Amino acid sequence: MIRYSTRKTAIHALAERLAPARDRWVARNAYFHHEDWRYMRFLVPPGLKVLDLGCGSGELLAALAPAVGVGVDFSAPAIELARARHPQFAFHHLDVEDPASYAHLSGPFDVVVLSDLVGDLDDCEATLRALQKVVAPHTRIVVAYHSPLWSPILRLAEVVGLKMPQREQNWLANEDIENLLVLAGFEAIRRDWRQLVPRRLFHVGSLINRTLATLPLLRRLCLRTYLVARPAGRAAVTTPSATVVIPCRNERGNIEAAVARLPRFAEQLEIIFVEGHSGDGTLEEIRRVIAAYPQYDIKVLVQDGKGKGDAVRKGFAAARGDVLVILDADLTVPPEWIPRFYEAIRLGTGEFVNGTRLVYPMEAQAMRFLNMLGNRVFSILFSWLLNQRFTDTLCGTKVLSRAHYNQIAANRAYFGDFDPFGDFDLIFGAAKLNLKVVEVPVRYASRTYGTTQISRFQHGLLLLRMCAFAFFKLKAF
Repeated sequence: MIRYSTRKTAIHALAERLAPARDRWVARNAYFHHEDWRYMRFLVPPGLKVLDLGCGSGELLAALAPAVGVGVDFSAPAIELARARHPQFAFHHLDVEDPASYAHLSGPFDVVVLSDLVGDLDDCEATLRALQKVVAPHTRIVVAYHSPLWSPILRLAEVVGLKMPQREQNWLANEDIENLLVLAGFEAIRRDWRQLVPRRLFHVGSLINRTLATLPLLRRLCLRTYLVARPAGRAAVTTPSATVVIPCRNERGNIEAAVARLPRFAEQLEIIFVEGHSGDGTLEEIRRVIAAYPQYDIKVLVQDGKGKGDAVRKGFAAARGDVLVILDADLTVPPEWIPRFYEAIRLGTGEFVNGTRLVYPMEAQAMRFLNMLGNRVFSILFSWLLNQRFTDTLCGTKVLSRAHYNQIAANRAYFGDFDPFGDFDLIFGAAKLNLKVVEVPVRYASRTYGTTQISRFQHGLLLLRMCAFAFFKLKAF
């Protein structure tokens, strides 16, 4: 055990003394804790292997419903309570600032939670760096804390007996925590702020927290801050197989070009055309191309339903590749650019790679003015809704690993089967799983065959509905 500083000795003594009274303080602020745990459950799906550092008596760990739960705290009375109340989990009386403590923990973990811990630490950077001993590339670090803006209010609440007492804290904003994570070898994925009113107030507080408190600028005034990060700089040494799924309807003139122009960027490359009941002979052309290119692994499926979303799901379900790629059959995103998406996944730069047509200048007539204006507006809305930057949600080229797609599919019930495009099913699912999103700018080209199947006004209204849907599922839930 490391030697405590004077400050931490006082923090430890207070934690030991207040451990038996914690339940009363939680009950006194039941709304705040209920909302905090509810959002933590949104960030941490059930059934994972979770390490809770600074676990107290184990309430949060139990609320997360992990398949394997491990808690660590430096308060012996708190650990005794946790073991008595939650015998299904493992609790350790250890100091998270002692590097030797991590030898007692059987990592790696899917999620490491630090809730209300960073304020008590003497050396946040060293503690975060020690987490490297119990993480893997897929691990997510979830840090929850109080906004520094609330420090005077919280001190007053302690004085009048509305809040459990605390010793001197490190009042860290999300930006401070993110910087410490970077220094410790992690990178931030998601940032959020919740609970502008940490009291129910006859449901008025709940209404404000689910509406006004989610808005830009106002959300920065919220009490509770959250930050999700992942290990950084872990490049892959393998060359995974890949499947390129090409949804196509009335795209006969683009089929052979899609095959001929697509670089062989993976040693094992599968191409799956998913045909959508075309009237121009697209299916016959696909079969001709398969016969003409026997050296390539090309397959064709025919949709049972309709819409690109249905086609993508059918293609992904049949895919054998480790990396899944969507390439629109109109070839307005040039097939020659696909290796860049694949490399971002292979090297671990991103976990969900989205194309963007709105960075580089595009070819004349490639996108109509109203479409471009709508895309830019929706990119702003969705960046706010998803807490990750998206400059072009409707670019058809999206790439992710099959393992992550299977996780999205397994958790699809949260959003439901709502998306005829297929783009938002993946985007919302990636956001819910806290996947690292990166965007690959592409040179958007004009069509050389066929006509667009996008209706500006009909699909624009549908996108507005998508925004409202996302708001209630990702913000005002």
